[in-house]
Parts: sequence; C-alpha cells; structure tokens
Amino acid sequence: MTCIRRSAVKATVLVVDDSPEIQRYLRVLLELDSYCVMVASNGSEALEILHHAPVADVVLLDVQMPGMDGLEVLRRMRKLFPKVKVIMCSGLNDSEKICQALSLGAYAYVLKPIQHLYLSAAVERCLQKISSTRPKDHRKLFLLPSPTRAASAPLALNFKF
Repeated sequence: MTCIRRSAVKATVLVVDDSPEIQRYLRVLLELDSYCVMVASNGSEALEILHHAPVADVVLLDVQMPGMDGLEVLRRMRKLFPKVKVIMCSGLNDSEKICQALSLGAYAYVLKPIQHLYLSAAVERCLQKISSTRPKDHRKLFLLPSPTRAASAPLALNFKF
C-alpha cells in the first residue's frame, strides 16, 4: 500500500482487478485525487485484506475475474463488511450483471475503459454516503458509461437516470 502525500489523504480505496495494468492505471488516477490505494489481484485476496486490515472506505471491484467473480465477492463483502462501499467495474455493458450488482448493494457501476472524471465522481458519491445507510430506493444506482462506447451501445435500457 502506498499513498502520495501531496495533500491530506481523503480515504482508502481497495482496487480489485486481475489485470496488473488496470491496477496500475487505477492506482495512478486515485492517487492523483489524494486517495490511499491498496490493490488485490482477485476476490479471495481482497477478502483477506479486508479481514486483516478493514481500512478500505471504498472498494473498486472488477466484475470479471478468474475464480471468484466480482458479484460473488460483492455478495460476501456485503455479509462480512456491510459498511464498505463497493463500486463495480466491467468491460461489458450487461444489464443482467448491472441488476445483480444493484440488488447486491453496489453503489456505482463504471464501464471500462474507466475515465478519471467518472471514477472520481463515483468514489466521491460513495464517500458522501459513508455516514448514511443504503437508500431504500435501490433503483438509484450510479451508472457511469465509458465515453468510447457511448455512441455505439445503449446503456442498461431498464434503468432510469
């Protein structure tokens, strides 16, 4: 775990992704925004980190990973660490997975490639809700598109924004 100390650290974010390149990319973006960043390469490692050092305020969790997928990790995190806010991310715009993430308690769903502005907005939104509980209206998922896909595919047609 490394933290850039240019300014006060806002919060700690655990990045869970099986791609080292994505981990590095997300670390750089988050550290530019003054977050302390921890990384895990899979769901089991993420759960282990949270068991030993439950300091993550927000978890950025990839949906598609070998072994335990992100939705199963989210399911377990909700049971073991209910106060941790989870942002799901995926390269696929899959309405079924988005609905599952929503029903399991994800606070945001970001499509890859992840843009800095969208990542910052999603993390800030989660941090604003740290002191509150999950809204009763579970249809208020914060879904952020990938600008490179915006023209080519509609976003989760069943959701109201």
